[in-house]
Amino acid sequence: MKEIIECVPNFSEGRNQETINAIAEAIKNTPNCKLLNVEPDRDYNRVVVTFVGTKEGVLNGAINASVIAAERIDMTQHKGEHPRIGAIDVVPFIPIKNASIEDCVEISKQYGKIISEKLNIPVYLYEYSATKPERKNLADIRKGEYEGLKDKLLDPNWYPDFGKPEFNPKLGATVTGCRFFLIAYNVNLKTTDVKIADEIAGIIRESGKPMRDEQGNVVKKDGKTVRIPGKFKAVKAMGVSLEKFGITQVSINLVNYKITNMHQVFEAVKEEASKFGVETWGSEIVGLVPLEAILEAGKFYNPNSDNENELINTAIEKLGLSNLAPFNPKEKIIEYLIEE
Repeated sequence: MKEIIECVPNFSEGRNQETINAIAEAIKNTPNCKLLNVEPDRDYNRVVVTFVGTKEGVLNGAINASVIAAERIDMTQHKGEHPRIGAIDVVPFIPIKNASIEDCVEISKQYGKIISEKLNIPVYLYEYSATKPERKNLADIRKGEYEGLKDKLLDPNWYPDFGKPEFNPKLGATVTGCRFFLIAYNVNLKTTDVKIADEIAGIIRESGKPMRDEQGNVVKKDGKTVRIPGKFKAVKAMGVSLEKFGITQVSINLVNYKITNMHQVFEAVKEEASKFGVETWGSEIVGLVPLEAILEAGKFYNPNSDNENELINTAIEKLGLSNLAPFNPKEKIIEYLIEE
């Protein structure tokens, strides 16, 4: 490919295999697109799809997949552990090779305009594509989730970037934009108490957690909540339940692994969990991961090695990446998939 751009749409369906297959086929059948990974989760009730292509290829692939998802997903029936604002929840574009942030910002705007008109849904721009500071962070746009979207659209401050400020009950809204390579990384806790996972998430994430007084009330100053900063920059996190395994997870987004990588948050979660008398039980990567991030983690645990395979295997072992499902480097490391 003359340029390589990655697209990682998240759709609000993790249980209906026919729908998941149809979305994947829409991408496979798009010229100048290569499907790399399809990762559904029943508890989250969402599927993360990863594909790469040229500028035209990823744009058309994202549109084709979104149209299929819109036909098959009904948000009025949707329940899941993961925050979401719509059926086509978020569609990020990431420059990988011979492509710039500006290229991906433009693609996200083209996608937003086309999909808002085609599906009659409100579309918001985030990260590098954001038109307002308060829309840069995906969590801020998702606040209130699908259930609060109808009221949110009544507020002029939350009119969409594309489409009308009208609630679409079946599809909700969509968020799109250009971002840096994000690693969706979850650390497993041997407890069913999601409050512990939530507490640890508040300790490690950049935004931290609300300060509380001796009575447990949230401290406010000038009407705003006072927050205790978290341990790590470029980290978002929350606690979720994973019922099928009888555990909880600290669900983490590493928005820039060059600032904070997997081994750093894994060790921090392990330390904090021990204070609650809880053990960690490995971790998982949802979607794909850059080779550099895996090697850096391997090097942390095996500083005397420079062998690529050895470092990868060390990272898999020490981070417990195969505890929930086998971690196959050829299927999970993006460089290996693109080179095929």
